[in-house]
Amino acid sequence: MKIHFIGIGGIGVSALSQYYLKKGWEVSGSDLVSSEITEILKNKGAKIFIGKHHAKNLSRGINLVIYTPAVQSDNPEFKEAKKRKIKLQSYPQALGELTKKYQTIAISGSHGKSTTCTMIALILIRAGLDPTVILGTKLREFGSSRVGTVGNFRFGKSKYLVIEADEWQASFLNYWPKIIVLTNIEREHLDYYKNLNHILKTYKKYILHLPKDGVLIANKDDPNTTKLLLLKSMRSTFSTIVGNVLHYSLRQNEAKKIKRILKIPGKHNISNALAALAVARVLKIPDKITFLALSEYEGSWRRFEIIKTKPFTLISDYAHHPTNVRVTLKAAREKFKRKKIWVVFQPHQYQRTYYLFDDFVKVLKAAPIDKLIITDIYDVAGREKKKIKGQVSSKKLVKAINKKWAICLPSIEKAANYLKKHLKGGEVVIVMGAGDIYKLCNQF
Repeated sequence: MKIHFIGIGGIGVSALSQYYLKKGWEVSGSDLVSSEITEILKNKGAKIFIGKHHAKNLSRGINLVIYTPAVQSDNPEFKEAKKRKIKLQSYPQALGELTKKYQTIAISGSHGKSTTCTMIALILIRAGLDPTVILGTKLREFGSSRVGTVGNFRFGKSKYLVIEADEWQASFLNYWPKIIVLTNIEREHLDYYKNLNHILKTYKKYILHLPKDGVLIANKDDPNTTKLLLLKSMRSTFSTIVGNVLHYSLRQNEAKKIKRILKIPGKHNISNALAALAVARVLKIPDKITFLALSEYEGSWRRFEIIKTKPFTLISDYAHHPTNVRVTLKAAREKFKRKKIWVVFQPHQYQRTYYLFDDFVKVLKAAPIDKLIITDIYDVAGREKKKIKGQVSSKKLVKAINKKWAICLPSIEKAANYLKKHLKGGEVVIVMGAGDIYKLCNQF
């Protein structure tokens, strides 16, 4: 069987491509730029095409084409697949097919998906349940470039599949899990959703994908999750269709123990660990095993990832929503009480920055930091509106923050040069954003 991936270098799509490689399929894929991920996939046997997409990249006899949701209908490879009547599936559709074949544990919510997903995966592995895992991040326990593996995928032989269930473009409506973890709900992805009410209604549809014996594990501390569950229509739904609704909260007794054993900082990570504990208990995994796995967890790629500690501490973090930014910087201040904290923030997507502009200003203005560098907004191909692009900028963001310690430096290179010139040693530098800002770390 032959399969082709359009956008194979993406974090989710590359994980799925590894699944098919493990299953013995002949895998090919294309991406605009080469990366560590595409090189590793190439070494594992995938045929990789780098650069502008071409119809000729689809060889004869291909049975299935899977594409990243960012791919547009005028993409040459997409058009060629339609012309040849090859089965086409988006990444969420293809992953959705897999969820039907396993007892799927899906982690959902605006924030904390990757961390909670990896915690659950490591607990199941420690308990000997041998899950298949598809992540939206990279985990050192799952591999590294040194051994030729991408740490966003694990192939297991059991009935369990652990996935991140993304809400962008209602992707999670393709999934059919046995257990849903709901970490939190916020105004996010407003390039797709009209408002919070639209988001809540979509989450309701998703939750109804649970079978009668399914389990919903919800964060009791999150106001919008509580709001969703208290909706009259939801209460009647849960009593008749979804029988098992469990909650977790920072007010649990276990929160204190988790705080003592976790290596990663922040209340939000304690909350993520409590969600993982709840899943483990549903699967009847002894707490002793769960706490051991949580104590061993050292974090994921770009989730408060400490890159180096000398002559200054360099941290890479994926935060790109005001709430992510706020809790991450709060956790940093708690961990590094007396050190100067510098932040290099790359806003992700013009529309997100536009719709949440006031929230970003409020969070960054009050951040417990000593220096803020904001680079140009990361332009997400295929998701931006020209009208909005002209109305928001990093310069406007810095001006609204109106603090002497906040400056705008347009490029990663200029930000790196500024750091090299002004850092004296001993500082904490947090490189933050969901775009390509992580490349700044390579400068050091």
